Amino acid sequence: MKTAFIFPGQGSQFPGMAKELYESHKAMMERANQILGFRITDIMFEGTAEQLKATRVTQPAIFLHSVVLALDQELRPDMVAGHSLGEFSALVAAGAIGFEDGLRLVAARAELMQQCCENRPGAMAAIINLPDEVIEQVCAGIPGVVPANFNSPGQVVISGEETAVDQACDELKAAGAKRALKLPVSGAFHSPLMEPARAQLAVAIENTPFQAPRCPIYQNVTASPTSDPVQIKENLLKQLTSPVRWTRTVQNMLSDGAVRFVELGPGSVLQGLVKRIVSSYYLEGVSPASAMKKADAPAQEIIIEGKQ
Repeated sequence: MKTAFIFPGQGSQFPGMAKELYESHKAMMERANQILGFRITDIMFEGTAEQLKATRVTQPAIFLHSVVLALDQELRPDMVAGHSLGEFSALVAAGAIGFEDGLRLVAARAELMQQCCENRPGAMAAIINLPDEVIEQVCAGIPGVVPANFNSPGQVVISGEETAVDQACDELKAAGAKRALKLPVSGAFHSPLMEPARAQLAVAIENTPFQAPRCPIYQNVTASPTSDPVQIKENLLKQLTSPVRWTRTVQNMLSDGAVRFVELGPGSVLQGLVKRIVSSYYLEGVSPASAMKKADAPAQEIIIEGKQ
């Protein structure tokens, strides 16, 4: 029975996240505080939802939560994948990068993405119950908007300039979408509006030591497995402005023999998406009890990358 470890992206955070893990993982969490230069654990444990929304906080917080859980597992995965930010957690779990190097890389990525949001605000919207092909066709005809997250059949997030996103929402509703829901974000993640961050992120990735992972990682850009460090680094950079192909990723993992999906991180967002993609496989979550209670909240149903 092949096991896939899957790791959530931004949107899974909540106040109090990982608090139950602190005493048993104190050294690792305190090291994270030192590396980041601020006490992220204070924000995770005692901060407000608003404080957790900032991209420069949210991404390292979810990464820390997920990696602590992953490195605590005796079970070793046969394959790994992560949704956007979660791809970095997956790489640590598979041994392609170390925890400290991974945290530094995530922190740099988060800072660069937040700068893009502040310098050139954008918008995102979730399109519900419309075929992927229709969404791609409509976006192709509107300059400034692209599909950003193919989360599951019937759930795609589009991203881009606000006026272009608004136009796409109108056209997609006219094309039969059940809903075209603007999301409470200030940036256009996984779109060309993130291009200004590319050069500096490329330097951060190149300066991070990578090695071949212990098992294949299915990356967002291709949805296909790889164990080649050079390809992994290229795909991480491309991910910044390319869509997250989560539906195809899960389908490819299934085709390659996965029968058990274990989500590691706050909440159970990815378990919900996997159920929408295929319902007959074994799903499991590894997270503190308080995180699992958060999984049923409506805001957890749509994964994005950015400020919720």
